[in-house]
Formats: sequence, structure tokens, C-alpha cells
Amino acid sequence: MESVRFDTKIAVLLRDDLQTWQRLNVTAFLISGLGSAVPEVIGEPYEDADATIYLPMFRQPVLVFEGSKETLHGAHGKALARGVPTAVFTSDLFNTGNDGDNRAAVRAVRTDDLDLVGIAVYGPRNVVDKTLKGARMHP
Repeated sequence: MESVRFDTKIAVLLRDDLQTWQRLNVTAFLISGLGSAVPEVIGEPYEDADATIYLPMFRQPVLVFEGSKETLHGAHGKALARGVPTAVFTSDLFNTGNDGDNRAAVRAVRTDDLDLVGIAVYGPRNVVDKTLKGARMHP
């Protein structure tokens, strides 16, 4: 099979001080935001040899990065300035138990004061690369 180079990128940036369960939880929540708001990132449903149908998934890889609180804050500002679709997860969301409370927790804090623990972005490869400059690939 031939390797495909996408001209867009899906990326998640996590704060580097999160526990393992938090990293996994934040990543799952963040990418769900992109999948629902940017339909072109979703491929076709899967089907096995027995004709069992499975849900579609992203049509391209999701790259996961990590960085300091400052790196995350800077990337968030760049993402907003560049107008790329962005999902956010703040530390407050670890203390809520439902979607309504999650949205209320984010709504209660000004943009520059959000205590971000993760963001997900989607856009042209070069724009996402510049947005995440200073972040490193997640180990």
C-alpha cells in the first residue's frame, strides 16, 4: 500500500503534567469535538468480511503532542488567531460530571484565563505546525 501525505493535520496538544488516565480522557473528549464539528475529517463506515458494519473514524492520523502550560496557552492563542477549528479541555472539567456543567465551566472563564490541559486543532498542515511550534510529540 502506498503512503498518503495529507495536506491537513489533526493534532491534540496535552499539558505535560497530566496523569495517564487524564491524558487518555482529555484526548478522547477533544477529538470528539473535531469529529462532530468538521465532518470532512470523518471517513466511511468500516465493514468486516461478514458484512458487520462499524462506525466511521477519522480519515487521517491524529497526532498527539505535549507541552508545558505556557506552550499550551501560546498554541491556544495562535489557534484562535489563525481561525483553525479548536476544541478545549480545561482543568475545571475534571470536576464536572455532565456536558451541561462542562460547558458552564468553560463559559465562566475568560479566554486568556482558561486553565487549559488540552486542545485539539485541525487545519492545513503548515498552519497546525506553526500553531504547535514548541510542543513535542507525546512519548
